[in-house]
Amino acid sequence: MTINSIELFAGAGLLGGAFAEFGFTPIFAADNDAKSVASYNENIADVAKVWDVTRVRSDLRCKLIIAGPPCQGFSSLGTRDVRDSRNKLSNLVGDWAITADAAVIVIENVPQYTDSVYWYRLKNKMNKHGFEDETWILDACDYGTPQKRIRSFSILSKIGIPPKPIKLRKRVTVRDAFSGLPSKPSQNGMDYAPIPSDLALKRFEIIPPGGDKRDVMNIAPELCPASWFEIPDQATDVWGRMLFNEPSNTIRCSFLNASKGRYIHPTENRVISLREGARLQGVPDEWQFCGESYPIARQIGNGVPLPLGRAVAKSIRLLFS
Repeated sequence: MTINSIELFAGAGLLGGAFAEFGFTPIFAADNDAKSVASYNENIADVAKVWDVTRVRSDLRCKLIIAGPPCQGFSSLGTRDVRDSRNKLSNLVGDWAITADAAVIVIENVPQYTDSVYWYRLKNKMNKHGFEDETWILDACDYGTPQKRIRSFSILSKIGIPPKPIKLRKRVTVRDAFSGLPSKPSQNGMDYAPIPSDLALKRFEIIPPGGDKRDVMNIAPELCPASWFEIPDQATDVWGRMLFNEPSNTIRCSFLNASKGRYIHPTENRVISLREGARLQGVPDEWQFCGESYPIARQIGNGVPLPLGRAVAKSIRLLFS
């Protein structure tokens, strides 16, 4: 049975790719970033377009709508501004579903989205159109991803609510993810990591496995800006080094920058490479990302880890059996 799907705010297609593995056929995908759209078309299906999602297409019919609307207005790392103009974009998902006569909607976002007025407005609207609703808060490391990443999945369905994905017993580690990769990046293609400045290298040399900027502050305060000492307990994960034998912390779009999170390689004095970041998202090496290094990092970090997406897609697929 063909189960057509539409994906909104598709990015490079990590979530859509997971659903495609379970028999869902994308007929259209929308995103506002041309390089992400090119990556989607390269790896998933040649159906993605640079598209303004406020322009709801009336010529498409599908069974499933997948959407990952902007999370900055909801995220604890963002502004948490209820007036953020991007917040209301999530409500457009319902308009697409009604117009396409979809039976199921899956919305991926940060956990805070499920407590927002926007989710309540959308689900109340869709309840009136015959949709039941349920929310899942899932940590990617419980589903085969070598990364701790907590996300919400809001389900709206006219054909029943699927079972929540079952957690795996064994966690995949950073060591597992990096298996077979060179310790020294060649700097070609996906095997790229920024070459550290002299100052960054001196900091890297001080930070132990599991350590962070506080180690530099304690051991070599002369290497630290005054701002680090003004609020010493703020953002302690920055300039953080990963541990080989655990899942990584959340990989975001700025993972090529040590000042943005725990992105230093477990043993090497550098941040992780593009390939290593993709591995931590469960992305197969054969995937081809389009663009330069930092746009590629954004595509990787903004995506849903494939193993987590597969767990969700597997449960949703049961509704169509």
